[in-house]
Amino acid sequence: MNQATFTRFDESTRDDWALIDAHFQRYQNDASRRVLEHLLRLKGDTHGYPVDRYEHCLQTATRALAAGADEETVVCALLHDIGDDLAPTNHAEIAAAILEPFIDPLNVWMIRHHELFQGYHYRTFYGLDPHAREAYREHPAYARTVRFCDEWDQCSFDPDYPTRPLEDFIPIVERVMSRPPFGETANVEGTP
Repeated sequence: MNQATFTRFDESTRDDWALIDAHFQRYQNDASRRVLEHLLRLKGDTHGYPVDRYEHCLQTATRALAAGADEETVVCALLHDIGDDLAPTNHAEIAAAILEPFIDPLNVWMIRHHELFQGYHYRTFYGLDPHAREAYREHPAYARTVRFCDEWDQCSFDPDYPTRPLEDFIPIVERVMSRPPFGETANVEGTP
């Protein structure tokens, strides 16, 4: 039997769910490949920046790796803008949701808020407060988010930067995304 036999959950059996779980485990084990395929969709579209979104992600990860960041943070750097293709205005939410089961809640918060923190460098050009991130100064992920944005993300638009290829990051992504899920994540949402 390759498929469950029920047509409604309230008619399912333990054997149905064992079969479904086996399929789910195989699918979940392939998540890193699918995520990296989606990252490739960022190739070619610059949105007006000096490099395309794919190169930007690779540069951000290269900078994090060169700075001695741990593997989880390097994966965050590589995938932080992966949602740009689907939802540019809330791309950070998508990246955070993809990574949330596998990374520390403070890194989830960092990815979820990186766009606001990044705005320190450009919000003034839109008539917005560049210091908006200061509302989160007391949050436990504040310093890591500032470092992520200021040292790696905002400076990764250099067409001449010696960026590492995706192949260098594949094993790291596979290791992080093959971790057992963190389960119920702690509430790390800070209040401004």
